[in-house]
Amino acid sequence: MFGIPSPYLILGAVLAALAIYFTGHHKGWTERDMEMQVEIAKKNEESRQTEQKLSEQINSTSTQLLEANNVISKKSTDLDRAIRAGRLRLPTSSCVQTSSNTSTTTGDSKETGSQPNGQTDQTSDADRATLAAIAEIVAQGDRNTAQLNACIDAYNQVREQLNDKK
Repeated sequence: MFGIPSPYLILGAVLAALAIYFTGHHKGWTERDMEMQVEIAKKNEESRQTEQKLSEQINSTSTQLLEANNVISKKSTDLDRAIRAGRLRLPTSSCVQTSSNTSTTTGDSKETGSQPNGQTDQTSDADRATLAAIAEIVAQGDRNTAQLNACIDAYNQVREQLNDKK
């Protein structure tokens, strides 16, 4: 009676074992997928919060850069007005003035003294142009420095934010 098991019984036991195995495997896989989706959702939310903080920091840095550029532009405008008004001049000791005409003039001293000196106006215009060019170079240098400092600040903020997460 208990001799040789029936082939149908062995086949049924093997099929039952396979069915239990694949059912457990499927349920385990589904649970793993659900856990991964929850974990991915958490990481996505953390990333969104980090991204929002970084965007706020970068916007703050951009606002500071804009304010710095506005201050630089105002200073540049004020300096241009001072140059055009003649309130700002190059020191005459630093500019060597040479006469293009080395010959002595002969003639009536009244005629010579009564004529306007064109050299002064030309030098004044040249001084103004030189001062304007120097002012523009300084203003551009200030803008570049402000932009680079803002870039460095933004980089450091992002780096600190990302390094704190790890």
